[in-house]
Amino acid sequence: MKNKNKTKRTILIVLLTLLSLFMLVPFYWMVISSLKLNKDVFSIPMKWWPDKFQWENYVLIWKKLPLVTFFFNTAKLTIITTIIQLLTSCLAAYGFTKMKFKGRDIIFLMYVTTISVPWQVYMIPQFILVSKMGLNDSHLGLILMQAFSAFGVFLIRQFYISIPDELCEAARIDGLNEFGIFRKIVFPLGKPAMATLAIFTFTNVWNDFMGPLIYLKTKELKTIQLGIRMFISQYGADYAWI
Repeated sequence: MKNKNKTKRTILIVLLTLLSLFMLVPFYWMVISSLKLNKDVFSIPMKWWPDKFQWENYVLIWKKLPLVTFFFNTAKLTIITTIIQLLTSCLAAYGFTKMKFKGRDIIFLMYVTTISVPWQVYMIPQFILVSKMGLNDSHLGLILMQAFSAFGVFLIRQFYISIPDELCEAARIDGLNEFGIFRKIVFPLGKPAMATLAIFTFTNVWNDFMGPLIYLKTKELKTIQLGIRMFISQYGADYAWI
């Protein structure tokens, strides 16, 4: 019986290892394609190993574009937006769960309903508003547009509901105000939900293409996503560089 279980475990490990290797194929293709000539990236039959490694591709991309500036801009937008969105989402979620006021649930329902509205619907009015505020072609405009998230408030609120109200009531009896309760009790207990929201926000802002494309015109302000797009021209694309 023991040998049978050991055999099953060995077969399972082998299968999982093969599956893991299969999942790594796209990453291998991406890395090996970056070391090919552009004409060989989509060659048929596919070349799993280039005839000659084009190491100069990694030198050329830094000469063609100011990628350091693009990376800095992207990191700046991503980190600042993530921090602000975490702060606003946590404070709003606290208000919607641990504070009682008239119309609380209706306001929350109206706010969360905005998740169902596609960005394309209010994209033009938003652009007009940002332009009239003089924040077009600036990082501040992009940061302020993403500083509030209905999804983030919903996610954090659902976690805060699981925190017993008795903890907050005991803190109020001890003399803590609402900000003190949030800072010393609710905020520390909500770290798992904050970590989840941070991952979602960081990924979305880092990969955002349409926002920077619409609002950023100056080359020195552009993000890495727009920088990669510069390798695509009207008549072709340098996929090895991309």
